[in-house]
Amino acid sequence: MTTPSPASRLKRLIPRFRGCCIGVVGDLMLDRYVWGNASRLSPEAAVPVVDFVEQSECLGGAGNVAANLAALGARVSAFGVVGDDEAAKALRSCLISVGIDEKGVAADGRRVTTLKTRIIARHQQVVRVDRERREPLHANTEEKILRNLFTGLKKLDALVLSDYDKGLITDNFADRVLSAAHQRKVPVFVGLKTKKLYAYRGSRAVACNLKEASQLVGHSLNDEKSLQEAGRALLAHFGCSAVLITRGEMGMSVFEETSPRHLHIPATSFEVTYARVGQPGIERGSTGRQVFDVTGAGDTVLSVLALAVAAGATIPDAAVLANTAAGVVVGKLGTATLTPAELAHALGDVRT
Repeated sequence: MTTPSPASRLKRLIPRFRGCCIGVVGDLMLDRYVWGNASRLSPEAAVPVVDFVEQSECLGGAGNVAANLAALGARVSAFGVVGDDEAAKALRSCLISVGIDEKGVAADGRRVTTLKTRIIARHQQVVRVDRERREPLHANTEEKILRNLFTGLKKLDALVLSDYDKGLITDNFADRVLSAAHQRKVPVFVGLKTKKLYAYRGSRAVACNLKEASQLVGHSLNDEKSLQEAGRALLAHFGCSAVLITRGEMGMSVFEETSPRHLHIPATSFEVTYARVGQPGIERGSTGRQVFDVTGAGDTVLSVLALAVAAGATIPDAAVLANTAAGVVVGKLGTATLTPAELAHALGDVRT
């Protein structure tokens, strides 16, 4: 009897994604793209004049995690906060358009909806304008979000906590979420975008990139020894089952509480080209990867990791799937998702 290849084993997980119920709690954002052409400099300053062509919008931050999950077939519920403004309406519209349940999103007129506007001309980002608030939530708003989440936990197969340091996730908030999820036996997957060492004790996995891991442990990670020490230190601090550190062109490293050795997963062997937001831009190649846009790649890693484990994968297999998925989305300009077919196709190049 022939032993199935690693890629075949991983591909069999993908159909199981459909129907998994995943919750996403965190900092919801709207990514707005203003597309134009630039062929001259302004007489007022040494900056290009961009002639407007079109505008598009998509989900960012925790919203992008939710969008990635929905694109892969999961049933997704979002929990977070928006303001009472035009961007909030656009963000809710984006959630609904991709089939995400937005009833758990609270509105607070004292805040503004996090909005990142990128001006892009000739496939180059000219400037980004951010509109946001970072102070902690008002107590009433926090309680409303938590009530929504606690009600929704009973139907979830997994919960993703996506922290972009915009004021929603505090140590107390995270502790209450993890305690409630533990009682319901719902695994929690944490994505970090903060220097603060919250105690995400009991989480199934914590994911961060190399720069964030370095900031969390307080020193540079410039060799394998320092990386391994950091991974083990973060495992101990967070009290979680696994820590995943993404490393760009070096792939990712996975540290598990139950394993004395860490797993290194090389980056996938794609060369990629630019495309419109969310559109394919992949060309087969044999000389590694040219990364043009890593916007949202960490969100993709976090979403696929959580969804694969919810579908029955081990952490190592889920990490290989997540790494492969990230290799697809970096070939798409801007915040992007991928389909089950794209992920299955990309697995053809996986070596495990």
